[in-house]
Amino acid sequence: MPAEPLKIGLIGAGRIGRLHAEHLTLRIPTGAVLVVADTFEEAARQCAESYAIASYTQDYRAVLEHPDIEAVVICSSTGSHADIIEAAAQAGKHIFCEKPIALDLPSIDGALEAVKRAGVKLQIGFNRRFDANFKRARQAVERGEIGRPCQFDIISRDPTPPPIEYIRLSGGIFLDMTIHDFDMARFLMGSEVEEVFALGEVMCDAAIGEAGDVDTAIVSLRLANGVIGTISNSRRAVYGYDQRVEILGSAGAISVGNNYPNTAIISDSTSVRRDLPQHFFLERYGESFVAEMTAFINAILYDTPVPVTGYDGRAPVVIALAAHRSLEEHRPVRLSEIER
Repeated sequence: MPAEPLKIGLIGAGRIGRLHAEHLTLRIPTGAVLVVADTFEEAARQCAESYAIASYTQDYRAVLEHPDIEAVVICSSTGSHADIIEAAAQAGKHIFCEKPIALDLPSIDGALEAVKRAGVKLQIGFNRRFDANFKRARQAVERGEIGRPCQFDIISRDPTPPPIEYIRLSGGIFLDMTIHDFDMARFLMGSEVEEVFALGEVMCDAAIGEAGDVDTAIVSLRLANGVIGTISNSRRAVYGYDQRVEILGSAGAISVGNNYPNTAIISDSTSVRRDLPQHFFLERYGESFVAEMTAFINAILYDTPVPVTGYDGRAPVVIALAAHRSLEEHRPVRLSEIER
């Protein structure tokens, strides 16, 4: 283990930024946060005070100019990600960035080119890859435990819709929500997506439709290895955070169910029941956030490849853009159309 922890600057002190701050200051001894930045100074101050971070600022450029900081964790608004990645790369800082890198390919490609020129490491925050359940499903595919994969189904439903202000800036359900599932399809199957067909409706909240988005969607996918699959999304599942996967193979199947706060099952004369699933992503994927950040830090300290690359951040955006075009044009869309 290196003698000194990695010195980190945190950019963005919202919900996900505070989560990373908590893990880096309380659970990951190989990382040390020196500065937190947020455009809302009060958010930066509160984060710094809550997690005993020595300094805070309104200007992320002050983080990049700090001579001791070796890496940055970008948790700011999506529209700022690509610019901050480019600036951080030019400053010689290694980079962890929450998804998505940007909502358009030219911005993403510009950021990735800056990273390549600078020779720094970039990891994208697709934390579900680090979830023990999904890692086991990937392992089953890699080891051939279920034979040749034939079909997969991913169910991903949130307990409640986000605020409409967030919806308007999110890029839409495919770039905001389904993007995790597009990454899961690539990760679990070990293959690239070639074609998608998307259906979507407004079934939960009319205001989401008025904002130009859908809240309920199904996407069919065809992968380069011949596997076909579906992704089912909803912005509202009243019973909690619904996160399930099933993979059918030529010699068996593997499924991942929801996580629950306990294993108790109550049986009486009228029913057999249990408590609802864990309510949202902070509860369901808490350990995966710790694991992904630990992996990022280790990749820098030991000079090894990051487990989720810039290309891994770009590929789901291409799929999301294809899904959006499919929804608009009511037809299957090949990803090659988007790349053109």
